[in-house]
Amino acid sequence: MIRHIRTGLMTASILALSSGAAFADYELNILHINDLHSRIESINKFDSTCSAEEEGKNECFGGVARLKSLIDQKRQDLSGKNVLLLNAGDNFQGSLFFTTYKGLAEAEFLNLMKFDAMTVGNHEFDESEDGLVGFLDKIEFPVVTANVLPSHKSKIGDRIKPSIVLEAGGQKIGIVGAVANDTPELSSPGPDILIGDDVATTTAAVEELKKQGVDKIIALTHVGYPRDLAAIAKIPDVDVVVGGHSHSLLSNTDAKAEGPYPTMVDNPGGYKVPVVQAASYSKYLGDLVVTFDDNGVVKAAKGDPILVDSSVKPDQSVLTRVAELAKPIEELRSKIIGKTEAPIDGSRDNCRARECEMGSLVADAMLDRVKGQGVTIAITNGGGLRASIDAGDVSMGEAITVLPFQNTVATFQLKGDGIRAALENGLSKLEEPGGRFPQVAGMKYSFDKSKEVGSRVVSVEVKEGEGFVPLDPAKTYSIVTNNYMRNGGDGYAIFKDKGENAYDYGPGLETVLADYLAAHQPFKPYTDGRITEVAAAAGATTAEPATATQPAADAAASATASGPQKHVIAKGDTLWDLAKAFYGDGALWAKISAANGKPAPRHLHVGTELEIPAK
Repeated sequence: MIRHIRTGLMTASILALSSGAAFADYELNILHINDLHSRIESINKFDSTCSAEEEGKNECFGGVARLKSLIDQKRQDLSGKNVLLLNAGDNFQGSLFFTTYKGLAEAEFLNLMKFDAMTVGNHEFDESEDGLVGFLDKIEFPVVTANVLPSHKSKIGDRIKPSIVLEAGGQKIGIVGAVANDTPELSSPGPDILIGDDVATTTAAVEELKKQGVDKIIALTHVGYPRDLAAIAKIPDVDVVVGGHSHSLLSNTDAKAEGPYPTMVDNPGGYKVPVVQAASYSKYLGDLVVTFDDNGVVKAAKGDPILVDSSVKPDQSVLTRVAELAKPIEELRSKIIGKTEAPIDGSRDNCRARECEMGSLVADAMLDRVKGQGVTIAITNGGGLRASIDAGDVSMGEAITVLPFQNTVATFQLKGDGIRAALENGLSKLEEPGGRFPQVAGMKYSFDKSKEVGSRVVSVEVKEGEGFVPLDPAKTYSIVTNNYMRNGGDGYAIFKDKGENAYDYGPGLETVLADYLAAHQPFKPYTDGRITEVAAAAGATTAEPATATQPAADAAASATASGPQKHVIAKGDTLWDLAKAFYGDGALWAKISAANGKPAPRHLHVGTELEIPAK
């Protein structure tokens, strides 16, 4: 039964029993993190391990010692109030601590923070269920994920629950969890773990909680901000959504935020659901205050994530323990493998949406490694690049932080039409943006993100000699990728199904990167136009890709000058940037604003279509 009907019946019953009677509102404080990704130590502005020098300059963020200290302080500040601490998954993968301890270090520090509940993320299955079992054995708090469905053969057993009921201030709070539907593509849960549909399983779990008389229900999810908005927050009787997976910064003050904190979503039951997320890598602690009315309906929600910067003093006992665990890996981490003249950009926002410096570097390194085998094309997933590298000496630890998944070089052969299909897969989740975005070497391609999924590739060329020629759909090409993608990961099923003469047992990608940097130092980061986004003119039936000397933004400006256009807002868009792209002058942003009802210039809603008037 949807909430507005249930609420009406309940209100009528209360009035019948006691006219004028009313209960006090109930306030719940929700502290939360997501996507820790094994950032046990503090991080710098590049999301890599912070150096002692950077710590001395107060340039570091996060790390479990700071996070523990901040959580303790918040609990003290909220003494006597109702507080829950929630974890929205992906604690695994991302540093040498996970590579060395396989989740046990993460479990130890999460226990110290005393989480009330956690949902699993897709990366919790990176070492199959075997890797997750050790973590589950050690943690001292419940794990809830409704769509993780172990078979009778699974080692996980019943340790992951569809839902749980917590008590705070004498009130029952239901927690139901969900992980991304495509977890089998993104990770390796194994044959004994089924990942069910997030909405169907969450709905069923919520209904069970309702039968128990629970009227305050939090969906703790690892499905991504867009999915939370479009689906989870609209499930009947879900009151609050605390999410992860997309690493989304939601904020009311940061111009780079993907949306407000909380983002309020209309539920079909006639009420609004606050949705929150707190970026990633321990850099923020989410801080939400929700007020429920007598009937368990959200009456108000407010808050903002707290930046875990150098003003937060680390917990000294945790720092000591981190140092103890770091000793066995210090020698490997500190080994200098090369030097870079400038920072190498491996940011999530860039590498999952466009050509990025780290993507070009890693793809070139992979292709260089197998060039003696007749391989001419490299394709690697932007989601496999997990950090940037700052200028100066590059350590092996930094290389592993960029490529932490222990993937190996894999080679195979595929016809040109299969390559084009693979690129279409890589471009199929630009709106999220998805980790499958293809970074390449030995080829170049252009795309139009305004087109339907499956039709976004505009042109593909492959390198022959010193030049490029159009991709031949009937020709067989030799390709290098990583073993995860070669086996169908990130939706690249065509590599597994159509690839021939596959060999998956090459060197580790982190070693390939390290060797390439050692042979090309000092390295100078670059992008060279191998991937371009097309901006088509209104009414045009075909589009030419932007070239390396004419960026896509310039192409947009020249195309739009002739008449009005439409533009679908993508993550990171601002009115200033759009005016600069379409008109060549950011100061003309007010023209776009006026044509679209004057939206907030730095808080545009992803997926909304804007009118771009003629210049």
